[in-house]
Amino acid sequence: MTTRGPTAGRDMDRRRVLALGGVSALAVLGACSAPVKPAATGSADTGDGPETKASDLDTPWSMVVRKDGSILVSERDTARIMALHPDGTLKPLVHLPQVVPGGEAGLLGLEILDAPSGDEWLYAYLGTTTDNRVVRFVLDGSSVGPAQDIITGLPRANIHNGGRINLGPDSLLYIGTGDATDQAAAQDVSRLNGKILRIDPTGGIPDTNPFAGSPVYSYGHRNVQGLAWDSAGRLWASELGPEKDDELNLIEPGKNYGWPRVTGVARDERFVDPIHVWPNTADASPSALAIAGDIAYVACLRGERLWELPLPGSVLPSDGRLPGARQSLAGQEGRLRDVLVVENRLWVATNEGPGSRIISVPFA
Repeated sequence: MTTRGPTAGRDMDRRRVLALGGVSALAVLGACSAPVKPAATGSADTGDGPETKASDLDTPWSMVVRKDGSILVSERDTARIMALHPDGTLKPLVHLPQVVPGGEAGLLGLEILDAPSGDEWLYAYLGTTTDNRVVRFVLDGSSVGPAQDIITGLPRANIHNGGRINLGPDSLLYIGTGDATDQAAAQDVSRLNGKILRIDPTGGIPDTNPFAGSPVYSYGHRNVQGLAWDSAGRLWASELGPEKDDELNLIEPGKNYGWPRVTGVARDERFVDPIHVWPNTADASPSALAIAGDIAYVACLRGERLWELPLPGSVLPSDGRLPGARQSLAGQEGRLRDVLVVENRLWVATNEGPGSRIISVPFA
């Protein structure tokens, strides 16, 4: 594992975005393996049903909002970042030639931060021939600068690659990794798979991290693909289970979340129990997580639905069941990969390979 730069970035403004290998190479602007059609925008956001915002995407994975109002979308297998503009047009922004897709690896999470220069920094979690890594680019309008490695050496495999990046309220970057099929590594704090990591925007390790000199923030995870904060600043994470016990966890620094020794509610003082458990992965297989109004919205893959979970206050349930859980879109849109809060709507990216789309739905 390598990181870059000293601890920095604590004075950066937090963007309100809830969703967000190889060598550093120049990004190739406009590279595209297939023609892109304009988005079908549908009617104005005043109805109660799903509205199509973009169509003909190829396995979208992550969405983030730029300060000009456009939304950037990563495509896992094509290695393209698409730009969905406010007028509804969908165009390729950049192709990342260092991405090597395969299985669940490829171009995964995105995040955007304001750069001190007035430009924007675009972060991407991607797979190369040898590892998963996070890289950074300078965005200046439609111009994308060369890739800079931020953290490298994240183990990759055909499955369980994690991939989410989100900016926390402390202006630090949080990264969810999978166990990369090495279950024992999730319990080893010297290794980066099966973890939530925390770094500063330059790749430096904050001196407030729970393990000195390490980016590891929490451990004992199987495959974290959702990260978000509530109004109290608490970090929540969605995690895929092993054919049972998908989880929503309240994350505390330095704590052990049990994988592979336990799943679900274990009531073992060595491990932190999840706040909510889906015993049957056919109901969930959670990917992205967004929080608005202290309600967690969880986009699900195998479950093909969007869960709404009212988050508890200081009194936490001990049985792994949050009261008031509701679901929507069940079986309507196929697999759901990402969910993003955009003004008064939820934007949801489907995960159906070529022909995937982005829809907008009202809050339940």
